[in-house]
Amino acid sequence: MTHPMAQFDGLTLEVSDAASQAGFWRLALGGRVVDEGDGRLRVAPGPGRPAREILRLHTVDTCAPDDARVHLDIRLAGADPGELVAAGARLVRRPGPDPWYVLADPEDNEFCAFPGRDDRPPGMFELVVKCADAHGLARWWAAVLGGHVEDEGEAASVVGAPEFPWDYMVFDPVPGIERFDARVRWNLTGRDPDPEALLEAGATVVAKPDRENPWWVLADPGGNRFCLTPSGD
Repeated sequence: MTHPMAQFDGLTLEVSDAASQAGFWRLALGGRVVDEGDGRLRVAPGPGRPAREILRLHTVDTCAPDDARVHLDIRLAGADPGELVAAGARLVRRPGPDPWYVLADPEDNEFCAFPGRDDRPPGMFELVVKCADAHGLARWWAAVLGGHVEDEGEAASVVGAPEFPWDYMVFDPVPGIERFDARVRWNLTGRDPDPEALLEAGATVVAKPDRENPWWVLADPGGNRFCLTPSGD
């Protein structure tokens, strides 16, 4: 395992209606809604869930036109997603050759839902990133977050990263996916007071901190945006 450059600190989802989305994802993740003030809501971990299982809801005037680039995989409490459908999810695809449901939340963000068939708890268990170079990007994120890379054929996963709250961070090869913008991004807390180590490793600056947002917005070598709060901020 490499020495991590940063700690994982949850996800951010672009939304139009934060209250509605908070209610839905509270149910899907088994969490609780926290009002951070100024219209900012987050879904915090429920009892027994990982501490960094945080979903921040960022209200924007216009969400990115396509959310296919990054999605969540969750494990259901039972055999079917009836409770989530009743709460506003749309059924996109039933299990077939792939043994999971594809659902969309009330704002049409797609995610995968696996039937609960053993004693593993329900809730999120992996983050999936579609990219052009799955193995290269997995190695890059293993260097950033720690952990190690598992080869899954054409795909690859980062496993065992400190502070990463789920089983896997999966990188799935999809040529041309970089033309889409993701509604889901992830947040990091830096080990250093500046992002120099990440920039030297190949990240690029999208936006610098300002009075309203005291964090950096960076992009990894595959163009995936993430937020970095330096240490001490």
